[in-house]
Amino acid sequence: MVDDDLPRLAHGDDYMRYGRQMILDGFGLQGQLQLQNSSVVVIGAGGLGCPALQYLAAAGVDNAPTRYLLSDSAVRLKKPLVSGAAQKFDGQLCVYNLGDDGPCYRCIFPKPPAPEMAGSCEETGILGAVTGIIGNLQALETIKLITGLHGESIHLVRQIVVTEDQQDGKASLLLFSALSVPPFRTIKLRSRKPTCAACGIEGQKIGSIEETDYVAFCGGARPNWLERGLEAGRPESRIYVKELRSIIESEGKHTIIDVRPRTEFGICRLPRSMSVPLNILLANPAPHLPSDKSCQVFVVCRLGNDSQIAADAITAMDSDLIVKDVVGGLRAWSNEIDPTFPVY
Repeated sequence: MVDDDLPRLAHGDDYMRYGRQMILDGFGLQGQLQLQNSSVVVIGAGGLGCPALQYLAAAGVDNAPTRYLLSDSAVRLKKPLVSGAAQKFDGQLCVYNLGDDGPCYRCIFPKPPAPEMAGSCEETGILGAVTGIIGNLQALETIKLITGLHGESIHLVRQIVVTEDQQDGKASLLLFSALSVPPFRTIKLRSRKPTCAACGIEGQKIGSIEETDYVAFCGGARPNWLERGLEAGRPESRIYVKELRSIIESEGKHTIIDVRPRTEFGICRLPRSMSVPLNILLANPAPHLPSDKSCQVFVVCRLGNDSQIAADAITAMDSDLIVKDVVGGLRAWSNEIDPTFPVY
């Protein structure tokens, strides 16, 4: 059961294949449909044509423990680390541990973010071509380091700044945004931190790389949001998709609130559900709730996590309403009710 008013991609697998960019604000299902219905002729498959072909075809992991491990290894080996990251429409590039005074990753980020806050590309979205831009710039910086050209004034185009300031030799962070004009800007970084646990000369140092638990240092393994959304705790406040289907088919009084971002709501949705993004609902639930207290409220999201937060907020505001969130969210609906329902 899916909203038949929505246009659909040609193949069900396309939702999973292109989901990371479809969930981007301003891109969505419509952007993917436009790509799918377009054709592009690339003349030549040389140095420019090859990456263009790769990312045009692909259009159709920012891991914290690994970043610290790579940086610490670079410090121990006394080697520079060309580091890149990309998420949504943005990317960044930096050469860490460069020269006698270049900061390492720990100097800039001594404490990792909580695992719950470090969103993956699957959760936040990524435009594939952005990774290509950052990856190519990483290759450029590596070539410059190997050939001794890193200190020279090399510019690809007028707006691109190299990742080492030419005036004072200080390291800097190159930021890229596909939606900004100009798309590149640079931020100067501090010098090596004397008290850094990896590259500093003062204070306590980290142990050997072999004995350091980098996953534990970064707050443990990343949460398994799929499993969390399927946990059946608090049965009185949760509903399984099979029960929800029965209620929908019986046409009993009910309201389905979808708390995903509006871009995701535009990709797929249950019939007669209404879009109230989580941040909007949490700010003021009242306008989105039925006045009839006998009308049941069911809250749904992608995997069954945000819906729990929303259901708790609604219940706290109006304890007279029957409010339940959907276990496993729309992913469970696709797995157990309607295999044609898009999974992204």
